[in-house]
Amino acid sequence: MSIECIVEAKSGISLKVNKGELIEIVDLFGEQVVDFFAFNQESAEEYLSAGVTIDCNESLKVSVGDVIYTNHYNKMFTIIEDDVKEHDLLHPCCRPEMYDFFYGNEKDHSNCLENINNYLIELFSIKKEEIRPFNIFMYTKILSDGSISVEKPLSKPGEKIILRAEMDVQLAVAACSVSESDCNGGNCTPVKIIIR
Repeated sequence: MSIECIVEAKSGISLKVNKGELIEIVDLFGEQVVDFFAFNQESAEEYLSAGVTIDCNESLKVSVGDVIYTNHYNKMFTIIEDDVKEHDLLHPCCRPEMYDFFYGNEKDHSNCLENINNYLIELFSIKKEEIRPFNIFMYTKILSDGSISVEKPLSKPGEKIILRAEMDVQLAVAACSVSESDCNGGNCTPVKIIIR
């Protein structure tokens, strides 16, 4: 039995996923970033860690066969299929202060930090001040001088990534809200998630 849902543009969703289940994330219209975050179902103290994932893979990039780790250095997800092979582990969730810093428009702007925190408050009665998710489909160029450049995602309509859960998790996922830059190709759109 599978569950299929749409994450509307600039919004979030939360789903329970059990160990061994597959999570398929489909970019319906192309060039849409997905802020992908998760907690261990048993304890909110263990959660997806982009930093530990970089450490364990010894790489700033991940694709098929690589593992996404928790802050406790446990395996959380394994990437099974990946049409795009370009994702980001560096950037935190967008938040009001970021919109003010870069664009001067923080007022009433939808953002991934709040979209994910809404579920964390509801599920675990906690709120995180900063979240560094696995930014699926986000294309961050790392230049030779160490600087970075956020480019248009390489994902085309219908392209996907599939991850296998390595523990029982509670997902908290957002379709990124940034339309002011190339981050989402300048236009935020929905994505599809299938759990099977």
